[in-house]
Order: sequence, then C-alpha cells, then structure tokens
Amino acid sequence: MGFISDSLNRIQPSATIAISSKAMALKAEGRDIIGLSAGEPDFDTPDNIKEAAIAAIRKGYTKYTNVDGIPELKKAIVAKYKRENNLDYKVSQVSVGTGGKQILFNALLATVNPGDEVIIPAPYWVSYPDIVMLAGGKPVFVETTLEHGFKLQADELERAITPKTKWFVFNSPSNPSGAAYTREELKKVTDVLMRHPHVWVLTDDMYEHLVYDDFVFTTPAEVEPALYERTLTMNGVSKAYCMTGWRIGYGAGPEVLIKAMSKLQSQSTSNPSSIAQWAAVEALNGPQDFIPANNKVFKERRDLVVSMLNQAKGLSCPTPEGAFYVYPSCKGAIGKSAPSGNVIKNDEDFVTELLAAEGVAAVHGAAFGTSPFFRISYATATDVLEDACRRVQRFCGNLR
Repeated sequence: MGFISDSLNRIQPSATIAISSKAMALKAEGRDIIGLSAGEPDFDTPDNIKEAAIAAIRKGYTKYTNVDGIPELKKAIVAKYKRENNLDYKVSQVSVGTGGKQILFNALLATVNPGDEVIIPAPYWVSYPDIVMLAGGKPVFVETTLEHGFKLQADELERAITPKTKWFVFNSPSNPSGAAYTREELKKVTDVLMRHPHVWVLTDDMYEHLVYDDFVFTTPAEVEPALYERTLTMNGVSKAYCMTGWRIGYGAGPEVLIKAMSKLQSQSTSNPSSIAQWAAVEALNGPQDFIPANNKVFKERRDLVVSMLNQAKGLSCPTPEGAFYVYPSCKGAIGKSAPSGNVIKNDEDFVTELLAAEGVAAVHGAAFGTSPFFRISYATATDVLEDACRRVQRFCGNLR
C-alpha cells in the first residue's frame, strides 16, 4: 500500500510555477535570466487599495470572517456583476476564496463524481485538468487551432458533449493564448449549450478587463440569460487590480452550488485573509481609472512582442485580443539543432534550449495541451521585453 494517495498521484505540479521556480533558482546562481513564464502584472497595487488594507488592520479587522467572505465584499461583488456584466445576483449566491484557483477547485470538487466528464478547450490554463482529475473526473479536451484564433468552434463543442458531461470550462480572454470571444462568437457556443441542459458552465473571467483594440467583453450568462441557473461566473482581483499576492477570487452562481462550495471551504482553508478582503472591497468599489491606463501600456507591449517574435526565424505569433500573453508557434524550429548541439524535437525542447542558451524563461505549449507552441507573458518592463525578444531572435537565428 503506497503512502501517497491515488488521487494525488493523478496530478502533476503546475508547469508554470515549476518553470518560474527554475528561472528564479538560476537567477540566484548568478545567471542573467529574464523570466517571462509567470502571469503576474509588474504594476504595483494601487495606493487606495493598500490604504484600505492598512485601515482594516488599524480597525482590528484581523479576526476570522464568514467562511466564504465578508458581507461587504459580497455586496461589492454583486454590484460589480450588475454594473459590468448585467447579471443580477444575491449575496447568498456569491462565494469568495483564496484566489480564483480555490473557486474553481471548490466548484469542481463539490460537484464532480468519478466518471463525470468536463470539457476543456485547449490550449487551457494548466490547473483545469488536474483539478478535474483530483476530483475523479475525466477531462475531455477539444483542441482549438491557430487558424481559428485559438477559439472553440460550435460544432467541435457539440461533438464533445456526451450524457456524462458535467461541466464545460470556458476562459475568455484565454490563458495562455490571449484569445477573446466576441459576443457573436460566444453566442454560437451558448446556442450549443442550450441544447444540452445537463451541462453546467464554469466561466473563468479573470482577464475580463485586460482587452485591447476596442474589444467588448461579454460573459456566457450575459449573452444567454437562460444559462444563468447553471453557470458559475468566476473572477478575481489578481490581474486587473495588480493584486496577485493578495489572493482573492470570487464566483457567483446558483445557491445550491455556492452552499456546496462553502461547505467544502469550511473544512479546508476557511475564510480568505480578512485584510485582503477589505482591500478587495476598495478595489471593486473604488476608482477604476488605472485599469485603462495600465491597458494602454499592456497593448504597447503586446504589439512590440508580436512584432519582434514574428521577425524571429521559424516563429509565427498571432495578435491576441486580451490578457497579457502571446502564444507563438515554434513549428519552424522543430527538427533543428540548438547551439548546445541538441536537436529540438518539440516545444518543451525549444523552451529548455532557449533558457540554456539565452536565459529567457517561457512555458512550452504542451503544458497547456497544444504543440508546437510556447507562452510568453508580456507583463513586465518594456525594456526587459525588448531584450528578451532580441535574445529569442538570436536563438532562432542560431538554430541549424
């Protein structure tokens, strides 16, 4: 009888965290490393949000709170959904967790039984399939293509749905591709879901505010109100509000689901940090003007990175609609020899050799379920991005 549980043996450590850790370790050894693997804005948390946290400490708001969030934060979340997404929720329909990952974890662990299928478009955020497998479910991957802008086509979703399908996981703008669905594109997807009333929808809207070129964001329950009763709309303050370390995510959906998620959370982490919750209240209720200002910088960085990577030999980089990632193809580099003499057989070899030769840390596409691609985060200083892209160009130019 093994010591480690079978359920834990079904999953792997997060690939993005593993690569970021490796890059940090190399940097600590004195290597000149540019880490572009982490999905974390380089902008600081706005001062008004920091001050709200300091005020909470001074007021003594340092005790346990309700398991899944203080009423003040839940009210702010309800107001946000009404204001920005035209969705009406009650406080009893809202759950607050320690980051968006816990909301996803709670929802899937609370509902998925052995044999249940969960449809996940690929490329996908690395944690989706592992959480499904931890719950005993079966991830069903539907691969999207570069030709379709990494967006799921309605007929592909239709073919993937079976009587065993429990959830459909949807992420727009996408991590890792940055692809975002227009209202018309999303309506084609929701039309399919309307024909299958047993399928629940878990929509990850974490990058909602990070869209460019006048793109208008919409979420499934907004596009198709009839899906409201079987949709968990998840979001958080990590990305748009530059609060990754504060660890506050939230979701809203039917009360039966929210109660089940709260039950699970009561026996795991209990409440998120009381101080971070008060900071999140200010984030949602306070000034929002820094978001478009940050987005202007992100768009400039996106355009820079897309342009420079498309000038690299063997790479092809589409222009994403949102988030702060690019997801280029490295198909032209496969089969070539790196400066080390090693042959690049796949995208994992590509990023491994790129890190060894030029000190640029990226994440291979296989970690997100599609090859041969790799993900670069452009949520870092512009001069650093320029340096990194020049290194990528040099690396690709030196392949033989």
